[in-house]
Amino acid sequence: MSHNNRVSVLDNGYVRLVDVMGSDLTVVNSARCSYAKESAELSERDIRLIKFLAREQHTSPFRHAIAQFEIYAPLMVARQWWKYIVGSAHQEGTGDSLDAWNESSRRYVTEEPTFYIPQADEWRSAPENSKQGSGEPVDTSVGDELVERLKFYVAHGMYLYEEALGAGVCPEQARLFLPAYGMYVRWYWTASLQSIAHFLAQRLEHDAQVEIQAYAKAILALIEPRFPVAIGELIPEKEDE
Repeated sequence: MSHNNRVSVLDNGYVRLVDVMGSDLTVVNSARCSYAKESAELSERDIRLIKFLAREQHTSPFRHAIAQFEIYAPLMVARQWWKYIVGSAHQEGTGDSLDAWNESSRRYVTEEPTFYIPQADEWRSAPENSKQGSGEPVDTSVGDELVERLKFYVAHGMYLYEEALGAGVCPEQARLFLPAYGMYVRWYWTASLQSIAHFLAQRLEHDAQVEIQAYAKAILALIEPRFPVAIGELIPEKEDE
């Protein structure tokens, strides 16, 4: 569900577009700076230039447009996401594509932990021909049992966490008792348009982790209206929502 600059994801997660610097015109004018030229409005000629830049992988103009997101997602999604930041130098020869990541820490934040718990029909089987990803949904009777087991595991972890805090243990150690991978974490991600497009190209793929696909679709829904031409060219075969 979308509310202008915010899209809900999974059971308790969301993506919020915090700020944007630039537009498709920013890409055009950054490229034309070499010739001391500038466009005031996006023209068909400008659109052809964006298409050329994307096709020929002239990526530096796409790094002059920036967007900042607030993301609330399970840790398993956050860590998959981080793998595609990798210092921002994700394409040979492109240099730093501008990324910043600041995440909340349970060393300092005392808000009630929130955990991702899939519904009974959302548990997936292992794929037959791959070591990663997932296959068809498991039977809902199995899913029901898994939901109950996960809820018990979370509740027991919360009990041990609160017991440790009550015994005077510092939060940074007490958090060891929390079931980590399903726990929601919050972070700010600021990235160039090039970096955002790289993330989307990777995580909109059908074989990407389903949960991170959901977040990629949310990012796409928020960023595409701001850069419709550039996103259309950088991710020409993106999945339909």
